[in-house]
Parts: sequence; C-alpha cells; structure tokens
Amino acid sequence: MAPYESDDSTGATQADGELRDEMRAERRRKAARYVVPVAVVGVAAATIGLVPALADSGDPDLPKITAQELIDKIAKSDVQQLSGTVKISTDLGLPDLGGLESSLMSGAAQGGGDGSSADPTSKLTELASGTHTLRVAADGPEKQKVSVLESGAEYSLIHKGADVWGYDSKSNEVYHSTAADSGKAEQHETPATPKDFADEVLKSVDDTTSVTVDGTAQVAGRDAYRLVVKPKQSGTTVGAISIAVDAKTGTPLKFTLTPSSGGAAVVDAGYTQISFAKPAASTFDFTPPKGAKVTEGDKAGKAGGADEGTGTDQGGKASEAPGHGSAKDLDKSGFDVLGKGWNSIAVLDTGSKGGVPTGSASGSGDLSGFLGSLGDPVSGKFGKGTVFSTRLINALITDDGKVYVGAVDKAALVKAADAG
Repeated sequence: MAPYESDDSTGATQADGELRDEMRAERRRKAARYVVPVAVVGVAAATIGLVPALADSGDPDLPKITAQELIDKIAKSDVQQLSGTVKISTDLGLPDLGGLESSLMSGAAQGGGDGSSADPTSKLTELASGTHTLRVAADGPEKQKVSVLESGAEYSLIHKGADVWGYDSKSNEVYHSTAADSGKAEQHETPATPKDFADEVLKSVDDTTSVTVDGTAQVAGRDAYRLVVKPKQSGTTVGAISIAVDAKTGTPLKFTLTPSSGGAAVVDAGYTQISFAKPAASTFDFTPPKGAKVTEGDKAGKAGGADEGTGTDQGGKASEAPGHGSAKDLDKSGFDVLGKGWNSIAVLDTGSKGGVPTGSASGSGDLSGFLGSLGDPVSGKFGKGTVFSTRLINALITDDGKVYVGAVDKAALVKAADAG
C-alpha cells in the first residue's frame, strides 16, 4: 500500500503538515485497536474471529522433544475434564452462493425435510464454512457439550448418560435421541476441536508423511510444542498441518491446515481459552424449554441401520461426516480407493450417465447449468467430465457417472480416471 506521504514534500504548507500528522495519529489509533486486545487477556474473547493467530503469543522455553515422543504424548493424553472456547475458521474457497450452499448442505443432511433444525446431522455441517465460536465442555465419557454461538442465538449439543439433546434457540426446536451405548461418549459428526482434527490426521500418518517438531508456542495461555505434518508426495493440495500440543497434558490446542497453493489456512481451529478443571454439573443439564418443538431421533424419518440423529452406528462407533474421514476409512465405506497416502483418491460409481445431473423438473435444468458453470470441463482417455475445485478437496464427475475425489490436484484426478 502506498505511504500517506512522499519524499517530494517541498512547498508543503503548514496545514498540509498538520493534516499528515493527524493522519499518522489516526493510523496509530487504528493499530492500537488491534494491538491492545493481544496484550489484554480479559478482552481477548471479544476479538474472536478477527485475528486468526490471536491466541498465539510468545515462544516458551521447553525441554527438547522428538516428533515420535510428541505423537506418543498426544496418544497417551487422558484428559477427562475440560471447558473452554474454540474459534474455528474454514476457508475452502467455495464460491459465494448467497447462503444457498448452507441451505443445500442442511437440506441434504436432513434427507428430505423430515428432520429438525436442531438435528446435529444438519446443524454441525455449518462449521464447514466461515468462522464460528464454540464453547466446549467435558466431564468423562458420558458428559459432553458443544455450543455454537451465533448472532443472538445458540445451538447446543449435549450428551449426558444415555441421552443426547440438540437445541436450536433460534427456532426453539429440540432434537432428542438415545446413545446406542451409554458407556461410550457421544461424538459430534463434524470435527470441531483441535483434538478432533489432530486425531484424523495422526491416525493416517505413514511413510508418505514427514513429521517434525518446529519449536514452541503459547496458545490460550498454555505452553505448547508445535508439531508439523507435511506430505512427502507431490500432487496433493495439502501443504502443511501444524498442531500445537499442550506441553503438560498432551492435548492438541490448535490445528492449522494450509494448502499447497499458499495463502490463508483452509482450517484454523484453536482454543482461545481453556481450563482443565471439572465443569459444573449443571453444564450438562437440559430440559426442553416451554413451547419448544421436540423431535425424537427414532421418529425423524431416518432410514438405515445407523441412528443418524446421534452420529453412531449400532455398535456405538462415531460416524464420519462426508469429506472428513481419512483415506484409510474410505475403503470401508463403499468406496474404491486409488493411490496411497496423501494422493489417495476415492472412486464412486453413481450409475448415473451424463455427468452433472440434469432434468426436466422445475428449475433443475437451470441448477445443473449453474453447477456446470462452477466447474472446469476436462477430457481424457476416460471420456469427458467436469472438475469441481476447492482449496483442499477436488472432485471429477465423468459423463459415465463416476466420481473421483481427493485432496489432490486436477491433473491427478484426470490421471486416475484415465487409469480407471
């Protein structure tokens, strides 16, 4: 940005000089509005969402530790009680559809409109874009709570014993289901905390991955080591993943994923405040408010053997939200997986010919044309298709109905389709 004044100031009047002084003073005042919150912990919460790195300050002097020792420390971490505030920002580089993308995701998750706005299956998909502030709390395997703070409203997902409650204060709707196994913690389907993201990455670390310790950091007032995970392979859209790990407890405090293309983080999730003290018992109490519409999970019109309202299958194992499971999980979910490690590509045969869906239903032709305009036409030995790109996940839909998707670039998708 050009400076407010140049060296060529000969002949400037006194009024000009005073104006420049005033402009410089105004710049200092503006800068102070951003600098002061960093130094004053008491107002840090008020600036959540403004500065992604706000929670980081200083590089503490900690004992040396190897990458394997730090990974082991995370694995052995057994924090049962905590509470805190998490800021999560997601920037996949999706086009601005004026809010349409949120409606489409929610509608798809609800499976046709029989669900409740308080159903976590649809509500937590909103974390896949934008910046959100969450309050989290846990007290052992049978008590957890995640609250998504919105403008003038709040969505809470509470697990206590055998009961799972979702409450949307905006619509005054309640969703209730029963955990498949009261001895297992109810897990929200979309990763929301740094630990959620870290677990997904670390369980897929193999010989295609470089893992190092890159200094230290301070996050939410806690001393932490910085673990850096990088792909060794070329062709992936993942640049690097940084995980700040609490030096004392081994709890991941901050997770940042940057794309190979550079620029802002695709995912930046970190605590701005955290306590490992036992939360108050009342934190996990919930009674449906008077007049609230209550939807029972087993009556929500869901199909299949899994209780989709709670995100668990019949064995109580947490299910993964689409796009968040590791490549090693995809081959257990009805997909074929090509490649290895960071270059893994999931393949799905939809059986639908013609590529991007078209139809004669009202508006469907316009929608398919609109969707087609968002993609790039490609061709190869496989025929023709359309590539839809984000800053992290890319997908190729071929005209013969196959879908190739992965954290890889467009050339890798075309190569996979040609080989297939």
